[in-house]
Amino acid sequence: MSTKPKAYLVGGGIGSLAAAAFMIRDGGVPGENISILEAMPVLGGSLDGAEIQPGTYSLRGGRMLTTDNYECTWDLYKSIPSLTHPGQTVFDETLAFNEMHKAHSLARLVDSRRAKVPVTSMGFSMQDRVELLKLSKADESEMGTSAITDWLSPGFFESEFWYMWATTFAFQPWHSAIEFKRYLHRFMLEFSRIETLGGVKRTIYNQYDSLVLPLTAWLREKGVKLITDCKVIDLDHTTGDGHFAVTAIHCVRQGNAEVLAVNEGDLVFMQNGSMTDASSLGSMTSAPARLTKVDSGGWLLWEKLARGRPAFGNPAAFNSCMAQSCWESFTVTLKDPDFFEKMTRFSGNEPGTGGLVTFKDSHWLMSIVLAHQPHFANQPADTQVFWGYSLFPDRVGNFVAKPMAECNGAEILQELCGHLRFDQETVASATCIPCRMPYITSMFMPRLRSDRPLPVPEGSKNFAFISQFVEIADDVVFTVEYSIRAAQIAVYQLMGIDREVPPITPHDKSLHTQFEALVKAFA
Repeated sequence: MSTKPKAYLVGGGIGSLAAAAFMIRDGGVPGENISILEAMPVLGGSLDGAEIQPGTYSLRGGRMLTTDNYECTWDLYKSIPSLTHPGQTVFDETLAFNEMHKAHSLARLVDSRRAKVPVTSMGFSMQDRVELLKLSKADESEMGTSAITDWLSPGFFESEFWYMWATTFAFQPWHSAIEFKRYLHRFMLEFSRIETLGGVKRTIYNQYDSLVLPLTAWLREKGVKLITDCKVIDLDHTTGDGHFAVTAIHCVRQGNAEVLAVNEGDLVFMQNGSMTDASSLGSMTSAPARLTKVDSGGWLLWEKLARGRPAFGNPAAFNSCMAQSCWESFTVTLKDPDFFEKMTRFSGNEPGTGGLVTFKDSHWLMSIVLAHQPHFANQPADTQVFWGYSLFPDRVGNFVAKPMAECNGAEILQELCGHLRFDQETVASATCIPCRMPYITSMFMPRLRSDRPLPVPEGSKNFAFISQFVEIADDVVFTVEYSIRAAQIAVYQLMGIDREVPPITPHDKSLHTQFEALVKAFA
């Protein structure tokens, strides 16, 4: 194989952007040999964030970051220059920012009396402790498609720990027990500080501005072809001698059909599946449209390739039940500091230091987070932006007599003010943009190991998957790290790069960490 192949990356999410960077940095591939093909008009995939109209911002969400884990993420971003601090890398500026703005939530849970719940214990019964230990020690090969509810009794789901863990990571009781177990191990450091979110790290701005933009700027400077409005609809391939090799890429670019030849030695990487596929935005006067599988596009190519190829996984395990993978977020833009000032007085946290505030008695299980301002690079000084989400948008609200899924932005603000006991005048200047995401936790659906392909499937000659829907032992989905680790594994393996992928830090093997978790569990 040529040491300088051409590479085509299908999908423009963080995984593809990272793969392009690893090929350049560690594989010596010239940037001009790399093409990223993205169906949307903007790169970044699920790490989005934008001013959608003058003075109104929206972002579907943001993944939790930590500098105690995320080995591949920081391995990459130690090489990417900051756009805001000349001479520093993105890693440098993120570390410095978090030294200035340390996370220590003082209002992690709020009850129906608008009282901050003092989390002096996790709220476990002895039965909960025994069952949780059994789950944490279980062998994945024996767990199969079991759900969290198959391992833990009903009382566990009323514990303070569950409210905090579930809303921090967006778990539902019916989600995969394997994924829940992996989180317990990967984030054991957070177990003992889950009420303060002390281990959570934040980027200076939202993750699109702070992670996607610097990376795309670096790739563009290296000559990478960043092609948007280009939907890949099929891959030609050969399967001779038991080897799978892509030979051509069929795409529709700006409405025109094109075929890209994939020559001997070239590589193809594909982002299979999408947790933000079929997302829809609402407004202050309208609820988000209820898009369905018919409106999905991000799963089709994976479904086509996986048909008859067990090594390519089973998309149906993840995209067949929207009711179990859907929740709704909202972004609020304010032109008056009154809401932020009241929240600061109530919570005891300055914006950017408190993390999620969860209303534990909310029928929607609503949470909000006030980031350090500005949250967008182009945000005016007189504007504030915050984000929130609810895990149960199908339930009728406490203060609005309809499900969140049917609510417009004004009604969501009414529900929020009800929980906080704030007058509606507090949000008189606000614009709230709801966002429905039917597949947002699809990667948490109960699944077999075989339902996710390896980044480089067995027998693949020039093709790899990069996404939240590949199998990486011991690591956890719904993180930036998972996509970037998948990218690094795929690039190094296909290119034969003699450099170790940074191993997962075994915090769960540390006696100190285990002891702290044990003390917390029995508090």
